[in-house]
Amino acid sequence: MTAEHRTDRVTVLAGGVGGARLAHGLDLAGADLTVVVNVADDVELHGLWISPDLDTVTYTLAGLADEERGWGVVGETYAALEAMGRLGEDTWFTLGDRDLATHVVRTARLRAGSSLTDVTARLTTALGVRARVLPVSDDRVATLVDTPAGRLGFQEYFVGRRHADDVLGLVYDGIEAARPAPGVLDAVTGADVVVVAPSNPFLSVEPVLGVAGVRDALAATSARRVAVSPIVGGRAIKGPAAQILTTLGHEVSALGVARLYVGLVDVMVIDDHDAHLADAVRALGMDVVVTDTVMGGPAGRERLARTLLASAGVARG
Repeated sequence: MTAEHRTDRVTVLAGGVGGARLAHGLDLAGADLTVVVNVADDVELHGLWISPDLDTVTYTLAGLADEERGWGVVGETYAALEAMGRLGEDTWFTLGDRDLATHVVRTARLRAGSSLTDVTARLTTALGVRARVLPVSDDRVATLVDTPAGRLGFQEYFVGRRHADDVLGLVYDGIEAARPAPGVLDAVTGADVVVVAPSNPFLSVEPVLGVAGVRDALAATSARRVAVSPIVGGRAIKGPAAQILTTLGHEVSALGVARLYVGLVDVMVIDDHDAHLADAVRALGMDVVVTDTVMGGPAGRERLARTLLASAGVARG
């Protein structure tokens, strides 16, 4: 069956640039796609509710993402931000004019009583996104980062301080009370393939799995479960994943990532540079796919997505 005629129901658990790019590849490959997205890095600034991971996924799927920066909208202007700076506002968190429109609309609709799930659906539809994009929860969850400088809000750590602090621990404030958003558990249990994206295991994936029922749904689903390592050759493709693995006492390798997903994943996808780790990953009880996992542009994303779908299809017989 060609990818253009696939009917595979694929659910991606995602956050950040890596998750967005793999989701884009799966969309290009013709999957019937749902993306369940981290919300624990959401933040309120300038009176606006900002959902960076949801927006990165949405903009990437819509073909609007600034690929060079890895966030925001391509061709952005910053007139509003510059004006806020002149008025005395702290502008450490960069908001472009087109991006700002998203936050204005989201905030207005949330304040009018819509859920984050409903607002996200309306935004993705308006931007022509074919895939279903779901926040993992409509409830407020916040990643807090313990560092030698004290406990920091996620965006202060990640953007304000450029993730330069050692991470001594992580707290997902509010996650114990957070309920999965409508459709999230069904997206995991009803999929043919569930993909854990090459997102940061601690900052993007764990705040998804930690919402009530999500980890259990992934453990119990009959779907083929595939994870892609964000670590290639002992280094993170993007962001502080390697640093956090180190400071939290984990091995900085594709094997170290695989150990985090034991019991949750059937297939671990690792890069060609890490082929020597394949047997050790298999010893954890996982099948292994060794391929080029560095996605780059759309062609690279689609290539990796087709590899994942092919391996999952063969595994299903």
